Amino acid sequence: METLLAGYRRFRAHGWPEQRRLFESLATHGQSPKVLVVACVDSRVDPARIFDAAPGEMLTVRNVANLVPPYAPDGAPHGTSAALEFGVRVLEVRQIMVMGHGSCGGVRALLDGAPEQAHAFIAVWMSIAQPARARAMQRALAGERQQCCEHEVIKVSLDNLMTYPWVAERVAAGRLALQGSWFDIRTGELMTLQSDGSFAREASQ
Repeated sequence: METLLAGYRRFRAHGWPEQRRLFESLATHGQSPKVLVVACVDSRVDPARIFDAAPGEMLTVRNVANLVPPYAPDGAPHGTSAALEFGVRVLEVRQIMVMGHGSCGGVRALLDGAPEQAHAFIAVWMSIAQPARARAMQRALAGERQQCCEHEVIKVSLDNLMTYPWVAERVAAGRLALQGSWFDIRTGELMTLQSDGSFAREASQ
């Protein structure tokens, strides 16, 4: 707790004075982000930091392995789907980016099985990405399967986004764009999904 409070004090001393007017405007006029990022909960991968986004610029949805579940309005709680509905139907974002990353623990659980102490939810959640695992096992050598599967999970999430009728309708009308990306924690490089299914590094300058 003390670590968090120390960070808050630094924010109040430096970040808040610099961005006070922006926060006041956001409080008065509300938010209108143009981009929604689906990212992993991994503590090493903060989308706002990676994209140098200011408060109010980007809506962020984080879960294990940046997964988008298929559209399933069955009356059960669906956190990620609810966030997507809010971002797309209420805030009318113009872009959704699914951002995976290197050394993803969720993907490792998908490939090797969930840890013994974490079977209640992780295994079921990661089963959404079974098609990604199957493709990685077929296409990649043992040493390359982790990164290959991380890339394939992004594609699964993008495919699942298109099962949401209000996403598909907006994509077809040119009102919403979908994009996949992968962040390399070790090098700080970002790769984006190309139309041919490959990932290419983005220029850093």
